[in-house]
Amino acid sequence: MSTLAWIISAGFLGGILSVVAAALFALNARASYLGGLVSYAIGALLGAVFLDILPEAIELSPNAAAVSGTVLAGILLFFTLEKVLIWRHCHHDHCEAHEPHDHANDHGRSGTMVIVGDTFHNFVDGIIIAAAFLADVNLGIVTSLAIFAHEVPQEVGDFAILLHSGYSKLRAFQMNLISSFATLVGGTLGYVALRDMQSLVPYLLALASSSMIYVAVADLIPSLHKRTQMRDTVQQVLLISAGVLTVALLGMMMPE
Repeated sequence: MSTLAWIISAGFLGGILSVVAAALFALNARASYLGGLVSYAIGALLGAVFLDILPEAIELSPNAAAVSGTVLAGILLFFTLEKVLIWRHCHHDHCEAHEPHDHANDHGRSGTMVIVGDTFHNFVDGIIIAAAFLADVNLGIVTSLAIFAHEVPQEVGDFAILLHSGYSKLRAFQMNLISSFATLVGGTLGYVALRDMQSLVPYLLALASSSMIYVAVADLIPSLHKRTQMRDTVQQVLLISAGVLTVALLGMMMPE
């Protein structure tokens, strides 16, 4: 397939599959399963960053220090975005965006805000996927897998918020599905914009790395600390390792 075909396929299928998988968890599965999914997503994100995306960005750039500096600046950027409620659409100490709760209300947060925030998030994911595929098809596949792994728990949280905001199950599914197409739009626009600006690709990969590191470390890992039993800890470590191992094995299976 052509690079554009890979990008469109990853954006289209990834968006739909993440929403469908999240719907199954949010509407049917036990809440305890979400914790395992989050642990696996952490491993997939960190594995993709440190085993594939960052090494590729450093290899493509003549200045490794500039790539590292971009990662550092990106972490600060995403911290700032989170503070102004763009990245996670949260404004309380306990955020429902990644962990559903049993409250009857959403603390005044509207369903529209959730959808707008998630659409922006999905659009950025699409640009990241495009940059990865433009660098290397194998890297694009691994990056898409990592994004899919963390999108599922994100979408589960979005389902919970929409339901708390008064949306029906069908309407919540429809709104999340529509929002997921922003990944396809971001990927297509990213391909058009970056195709003739290959020098920017390593720095976009560095920004992709910083976003994944931030989501894993600042967003997902703290939710695991709420379960302090030794059994839970062992399970979390094993599932995080499984996420890393999945990325490593996928990278080994890909032809050079």
